[in-house]
Amino acid sequence: MSNGSAKNRKYDLEERTAVFGESVIAFAKTLPKDAITTTLVSQLVRAATSVGANYCEACDAQSNKDFLHKIAISRKESHETKHWLRMVAVAAPQHKQQARKLWQEAQQLTLIFATIGRKAGEKQPPNRK
Repeated sequence: MSNGSAKNRKYDLEERTAVFGESVIAFAKTLPKDAITTTLVSQLVRAATSVGANYCEACDAQSNKDFLHKIAISRKESHETKHWLRMVAVAAPQHKQQARKLWQEAQQLTLIFATIGRKAGEKQPPNRK
């Protein structure tokens, strides 16, 4: 693998997480506004947009430990996004299908970040915690 293709892969994930955040924002704008959905939407948008923000921070990490930490946060935020999408699907059942599509992308991102974290963690010396 050439250096250029590794750079393209990084960019693709950065773009993918940005598009994911944008998609969640667009979805959130379509939801009915009431006491329940307002709270859920706020949490959903925070978690979903944090996925990409933390990935960007990971790409600029100062150390492998810092990188692992930011990747772990991206994984946790994508996992949390799945929770909020599930709650939104209950609060606004007419939007369940779109929530499900976003949930599937959040699941894929969760798995990607788990793999990145695991592989980057394997590069650590064995005695490190």
